[in-house]
Amino acid sequence: MTARPANAHQAKLLKLLRDGGPSSRAQLGDLVDLSRSKLAVEVDKLLETGLVVADGLAASRGGRRSHNIRLAPELRFLGVDIGATSVDVAVTNAELEVLGHLNHPMDVREGPVAVFEQVLAMAAKLKATGLAEGFDGAGIGVPGPVRYPEGVPVAPPIMPGWDGFPVREALSQDLGCPVMVDNDVNLMAMGEQHAGVARSVADFLCVKIGTGIGCGIVVGSEVYRGTTGSAGDIGHIQVDPYGRACACGNKGCLEAHFSGAALARDAEEAARSGRSPELAERLAAAGRLTAADVSAAASAGDTAALELIREGGNRVGQVVAGLVSFFNPGLVVIGGGVTGLGHTLLAAVRTQVYRQSLPLATGNLPIVLGELGAVAGVIGAARLISDHLFSPA
Repeated sequence: MTARPANAHQAKLLKLLRDGGPSSRAQLGDLVDLSRSKLAVEVDKLLETGLVVADGLAASRGGRRSHNIRLAPELRFLGVDIGATSVDVAVTNAELEVLGHLNHPMDVREGPVAVFEQVLAMAAKLKATGLAEGFDGAGIGVPGPVRYPEGVPVAPPIMPGWDGFPVREALSQDLGCPVMVDNDVNLMAMGEQHAGVARSVADFLCVKIGTGIGCGIVVGSEVYRGTTGSAGDIGHIQVDPYGRACACGNKGCLEAHFSGAALARDAEEAARSGRSPELAERLAAAGRLTAADVSAAASAGDTAALELIREGGNRVGQVVAGLVSFFNPGLVVIGGGVTGLGHTLLAAVRTQVYRQSLPLATGNLPIVLGELGAVAGVIGAARLISDHLFSPA
């Protein structure tokens, strides 16, 4: 993809076609502040660039029928969502529909070189299936703070060896296309905004509970990243001044008390102490426990597992209640690997938020699980790079 929109009007038209699919000129005219003649000029210029193509006759609205316009069907974006323990890679078309998706276990602590070798191998595998000849752009999510838009991780607590690594520059060279990089939870928020539960909400919070805990903040339909890119790092808000040591060097952080790693540790302690026969059985069989084991034990009615989930949900709710009082969002989305804990977790979060935040902030506030699961991050990554490419150069 060499062409870029020449002005803000063309950029708006491209994003409308991305988010709404094929549309007639008349439909586009209803959504942009342009005269019919000016709209026709801008659409014709986009047709000349090859970014959009004619796509059959539109439904009649009286008078001569016009052609539908759609984004070029051969455009391909690569979405990469690097988690603490796995990597997701997907190919999308220009409308961000997932055409192919791969997941592979990977420890982010192995460092950027090993992780990106895996990413490139997965991208090559997707290309080999015929889904893409090449990529017009790639979006990358990493599980730590990112200096945006340089695309450089900054002192990520769970990512040793990544501090200052030029992710954007290195992958752009390897993939041969433009690359944008962001924090993984921001991309989850963008995915849910594009195709998930937050489609019609302009101001919302997206809390990701996985190996770590973070929060995507969307204001006026745009991700808010803060001055240096670290907005939403709620995993390091203190919930207990005398609490556990955290990987960041402080004590009592939310992440130290309830995240995938903390939950697994507490589950193993419950198994070994005899408080949970179900978890003890699972530990004996596998040698280790995960959040999925806690979820399965809770589903079987194990009281210790249920209590672990409720305690964690209460702590998350305590932090989210403060965010709700401060930000007054229209929606709170809970996502990430730990959301396999489901409605027991959600009920605990809701209880704390509705109890602690003012009725004016919570009276109409849905707190829901994300809809997209494992593809939220890769769809968000594709949206990130498409936002960049569908903006004037």
